[in-house]
Amino acid sequence: MRKGKKPLGRKNRIRKERKKEERIAVIITVTILIVLIFISGFLINSMLNQPSASQTVSSTSEPKAAIVDQLSLTYPNQTFIEIATNTLEQAGYRVDYYPGENVTIEFYRNLPTYNYGLIILRVHSGFIMGGGTSTFIFSSELYNTQKYVYEQLTDQIALTRLQGGGPTYFGINENFVKSSMKGTFNKAIIIMMGCNGLQYISMAKVFMEKRAKVYLGYSEPVTASYTDEATTHLLQHFLIEKRTLKESVQETFKEVGADPVYNSLLLYYPSEAGDYTTQEVVDILITSSAEIQYNMLSEKRKFNNL
Repeated sequence: MRKGKKPLGRKNRIRKERKKEERIAVIITVTILIVLIFISGFLINSMLNQPSASQTVSSTSEPKAAIVDQLSLTYPNQTFIEIATNTLEQAGYRVDYYPGENVTIEFYRNLPTYNYGLIILRVHSGFIMGGGTSTFIFSSELYNTQKYVYEQLTDQIALTRLQGGGPTYFGINENFVKSSMKGTFNKAIIIMMGCNGLQYISMAKVFMEKRAKVYLGYSEPVTASYTDEATTHLLQHFLIEKRTLKESVQETFKEVGADPVYNSLLLYYPSEAGDYTTQEVVDILITSSAEIQYNMLSEKRKFNNL
């Protein structure tokens, strides 16, 4: 019986398979390189056509204002919101409104990062339970021992309750503003409409440390109806009539007087802020915004060049 022969061409088929696999690998590699070249070209073109710092600023130079309305949960006043919003818009501000349910601890934590030029805090505020000169600002979050444990242990959060009882809420104090608020206020005007906002300057000072430009508040407790009326007059004089801050506060006092229940007065900090006009403050905001945008653009370019 004849011995069987090995199949002819077996090695050739193996070689052909290997060459086929090599060709496929080359095609895949070339395809990947083409895609990478396309992406690189797109990124380079985007960088070359990226607006300059001045162009970026011009698109974001419109000042923004925030109305933080924590009082809407207990003392809603839609008329005040409409008047304040209209006045701010007349003065060239883009206005964001935050109702009470949005006023959480995390909201306060991130507030400086939103780059507002003017912030109206229509909120409850007062002193820490047990006395002292430390001011607190209400949030709308009910107190819970399991939340914000670190902030509680480091004395950044207060337990707050309205006079007459009721639920206990989280509130923030000066330590929270100093240690847990992210970023800075970029020369913003802060209008604190709550009680005792400037009976002591401790809260005003930490806002200044966070680069706010002006802080306004009341010398004593204040009623919601009075602070609403006084704030609308203040905005009109300062933003529309373009009086100095001192003149605006004085005119507001002439028109509405002191709070009829607590005899509290509207004050501002620091004292030299009395000479500011709205145009000066807006110019400062735009200049500061330009610096921030330029720095961000510079850092981005450095990163892209790595």
